[in-house]
Amino acid sequence: MLNSKVIDDLVKHFGDVLPKELSETQSDIEKNVRSLIEGALEKMDLVTREEFDTQVSVLMRSRSKIEELEKQVAELEKQLLK
Repeated sequence: MLNSKVIDDLVKHFGDVLPKELSETQSDIEKNVRSLIEGALEKMDLVTREEFDTQVSVLMRSRSKIEELEKQVAELEKQLLK
């Protein structure tokens, strides 16, 4: 998920562009915007870059192992056909 600083920056930017007439309710609006952003991101079921990189590594190892096993099976099939 996005780190807290990015969300803080988005909320602050949103608060900065509010019309002056809404400045009295700015903190309430910022809290609601923060809640909306965090809720939307949570529903997206995002993963961190670290989790993604870990899964890529696992996938690469798995792919390599599958290729090795395919070669072994091909060799065994050749031996059976002799």
